[in-house]
Amino acid sequence: MKPLLDQLQGLDTLISQAMGGLSVQLQPIPGDVPVVQVTIDGRQELPIFLTGSQAQILCMCYLWTDDEVKAERRTELLGCLLDLNPSVPLSSFGRVDGRYVLFGALSADARAEDIAQDVAVLSDNALDALDALSEFLN
Repeated sequence: MKPLLDQLQGLDTLISQAMGGLSVQLQPIPGDVPVVQVTIDGRQELPIFLTGSQAQILCMCYLWTDDEVKAERRTELLGCLLDLNPSVPLSSFGRVDGRYVLFGALSADARAEDIAQDVAVLSDNALDALDALSEFLN
């Protein structure tokens, strides 16, 4: 398996092409585990994080925190997320450390073009999720 940063060479250009020319920035995040933050022009509040392991590449977007959910509608939101999961292409809802996320995964040997397509779809799905589920948020 190639190192993540090598595998992502040219990814900014490929994502930009997949998203109709939007400006895309990649920012490696220092740490023990390689992580790259993808920021898309006009969607800065929804960056996507990429990381890899021997088996897969994970793409994840943070949506909101537990604190942002209307307490009286939390159970309803959770049911809605479960109902929506099968119909959100290439993405799944989850929760990490009290933050709701949308994520997708690819094979560790995925081509940069495939990763770019997954990031573009994940970004669009995140916008759609925020729009569709805003009634549950403060």
